[in-house]
Amino acid sequence: MRDPKPGGEGSGVPLTRADRARTVASVLRRQVLHGAFPGGVLPDERALIAEFGASRNTVREALGVLRDEGLVERRRGVGTVVIGRAYEHPLGELSGLAEVLQRHGAVVNEVREARILRPPLAVARRLALPEGSPAVYLERLRRVDGIPLSLDCTYLIPEVGEPLLAHAGTTPRALENHDVFDLIETATGMPLGSAEVSVHATVPDPATCAVLEMPEGGALLAVERLALLADGRPADLEFLHLRGDRLTLHATLDRASRHTGPADSSLL
Repeated sequence: MRDPKPGGEGSGVPLTRADRARTVASVLRRQVLHGAFPGGVLPDERALIAEFGASRNTVREALGVLRDEGLVERRRGVGTVVIGRAYEHPLGELSGLAEVLQRHGAVVNEVREARILRPPLAVARRLALPEGSPAVYLERLRRVDGIPLSLDCTYLIPEVGEPLLAHAGTTPRALENHDVFDLIETATGMPLGSAEVSVHATVPDPATCAVLEMPEGGALLAVERLALLADGRPADLEFLHLRGDRLTLHATLDRASRHTGPADSSLL
């Protein structure tokens, strides 16, 4: 069976089988990640051929893409089964990983580093710190039910970070069992107000792959987040390294706001 030609006459450059396989994989990937298949088993090839109007080879190539991403595998006598899943983190609210994902399993933070240091100048500027001023640095590996999801590198202003370290000194598991946002609000007695967030995709270095237990060449979402206290002062600057195969970022956007809100040429 041949794949149908899209768009009819004059529709543009003819698509290859790899192009069509990518399209099929895109739809199936979202279904896999959101638990759309009962029992974790995908429809058989004949059903997928009929659903997508694609050839058998195209469907097999699409399933191969998902297999290479670690999302599915072929099991004799069963079919194609889901072996990976992703957790959803909303971009529209200022919340920590544990706050969002605790309903999915136990969130544990492995503290890799917690100390006072002199931050890079670019970081000091983002935190509105005088040049040469110290900051508190935290590095934590975040897991859900034992699966590594993110490696978080956080710089905090002294008045926030130092009480946080002192609290962790008297309660050693505080940094392991709580989100940084929760700890900041506890240490300052002041709620967080807002945050500036930017996201880009990157290919992680081998060391980061090893820490996150992901295959080399896998997708990584690099998130930079500057959190502000309710009075507008910067509190912390985070560099989050999220496994692209285990975490998705979600937002509900309102087009009407583009006519009323401030102009912004970025996506976030």
